[in-house]
Amino acid sequence: KMATVSLSFNIDSPRWDQSTFVGRLKHFLNITDPRTVLVPEEELDRAKALVEGCRAGLVPPGSSQEQLLYAKKLYDSAFHPDSGEKMNFIGRMSFQVPGGMAITGCMLQFYRTVPAVVFWQWVNQSFNAFVNYTNRNAASPISLRQIGVAYVTATGAALATAVGLNLYTKRAPPLLARWVPFAAVAAANCVNIPMMRQQEIINGITVTDENNNELGRSRRAAVKGIAQVVLSRITMAAPGMIILPIIMERLEKFTFMQRIRVLHGPLQVLLCGGFLLFMVPAACALFPQRCSLALADLEVELRDSIMAKHGDKVPYVYFNKGL
Repeated sequence: KMATVSLSFNIDSPRWDQSTFVGRLKHFLNITDPRTVLVPEEELDRAKALVEGCRAGLVPPGSSQEQLLYAKKLYDSAFHPDSGEKMNFIGRMSFQVPGGMAITGCMLQFYRTVPAVVFWQWVNQSFNAFVNYTNRNAASPISLRQIGVAYVTATGAALATAVGLNLYTKRAPPLLARWVPFAAVAAANCVNIPMMRQQEIINGITVTDENNNELGRSRRAAVKGIAQVVLSRITMAAPGMIILPIIMERLEKFTFMQRIRVLHGPLQVLLCGGFLLFMVPAACALFPQRCSLALADLEVELRDSIMAKHGDKVPYVYFNKGL
């Protein structure tokens, strides 16, 4: 038998106010918890079944609210919010800390030679491609050819920026050379994310009213959502890739640091992890996941269609901006 869920409990109702930055930060601290990457596949599947059962109004007898909330945490961390499909673990936001800290630490450590710059920028863009594809708006399919073009274009932008600046800063102060990886990452994000999600810009994404009733597809909504994601990703990388080089520049002047050069790389990886542990949820929380757009800012055709059907009852439309 199944037990009926209390009417006062809604598993999809946010635990924290998503209209505030602090509320969103608590939400993303919960679902980007890197420990969830280690959860076995079977437990993730059980969590999904429990969440879907709860949505239907039924849960196994004896289930506590804490168990349901933990199942929802696992569900949100591993399953796509649009399709409900399990995401590849490399692309999950919960993998951003372990994956990002290793790659970012290596980019910051191995920045002096062109081959090293090329290799680590390529690794980073490959990782970004997984993340961007995984966290796209799933209602807008993308072909393998478009994925390939996006990957090659973004990697090219990152390499051109990194190699060009690396050569340009040979005679510049050492600290400027340490900031080259961040410039490359920022440039690549401005290319990679829009290219990977180009179908959303071309065909628009589904927008709904406040009650999730579909109203049509909007290209302007897609542009707003993607622009916010680009800004979030750059913000995610900025503190570690801007502040950490300053820290390392000063630490490396000490005698004891010069004696342990072999540990500089691992140290930067660990420090990157410390930055990302906070910055991943903080960057995700910059903008609401359920993004809104004023009716007046929509395309004329869509705006007229909505007004013809609903009058002035729909002042804003809503959509999933992706991550």
